[in-house]
Amino acid sequence: MDVRIRNNIAITGRDGGPVVMLAHGFGCDQNLWRLTVPALEEHFRVVLFDHVGSGRSDLSAWDPERYSTLDGYARDVIEMCQELRLGPVAFVGHSVSAMIGVLAAVREPRLFDKLVLLAPSPSYIDDGDYHGGFSEQDIDELLESLESNYLGWSATMAPVIMGNPDRPELGEELTNSFCRTDPDMARVFARATFLSDNRADLAKVTVPTLIAESARDTIAPREVGAFVHAQIPGSRLVTLDSTGHCPQLSAPEETNRAIIPFLRES
Repeated sequence: MDVRIRNNIAITGRDGGPVVMLAHGFGCDQNLWRLTVPALEEHFRVVLFDHVGSGRSDLSAWDPERYSTLDGYARDVIEMCQELRLGPVAFVGHSVSAMIGVLAAVREPRLFDKLVLLAPSPSYIDDGDYHGGFSEQDIDELLESLESNYLGWSATMAPVIMGNPDRPELGEELTNSFCRTDPDMARVFARATFLSDNRADLAKVTVPTLIAESARDTIAPREVGAFVHAQIPGSRLVTLDSTGHCPQLSAPEETNRAIIPFLRES
């Protein structure tokens, strides 16, 4: 299958410029980057795509076995880079796509020259000294609620994830994005997202990495950003003056100020 169709790929920006690939998180699509893209287009060739099962991806490509783990999504990223001959790319992954980028860069480091991990979490579940933000019971209840009433779960959780109660339009946008996703596919992606544990993969990253966290994020608290920074050799950590788990939408200028200088470094 043509990856352009499978992943609804759109390429914009500066011809011949360095390539930046933007990867969205769970329940979203490439539209969530729209406020950051104009500034990126001034300097880079920007590759946008939808994960299979999200946005306008080709739903006929959906395979519940392939996409039951983050490895399936990482394989897709590698295939896109290879088939489009993008050369080494700077991969910007939001939320779960941060770990998808980590997995892809560990498997095929020659395809990536930089990683930007935006609001990452290698594991959402608390474990000993590791504070992921949720207990195992929390995650079990979250998944049970999602699986029993996906639309109701979306309406409840999207504003919490967005985390800007004074700007309800942001929560509404994320709710609508969640609700556009096929519930059966969303359930599989949710389990792959919230039950994954990629802590051991972080130390294997060999490409320059920037971790960008929100100052206030209930989904990926700052302890998680500090952990990711400590585990990835030579990484940098920046804390955005933003609230919520989607700073590219709630604080796009702040997000661009953090990531563009890193992406432009030679």
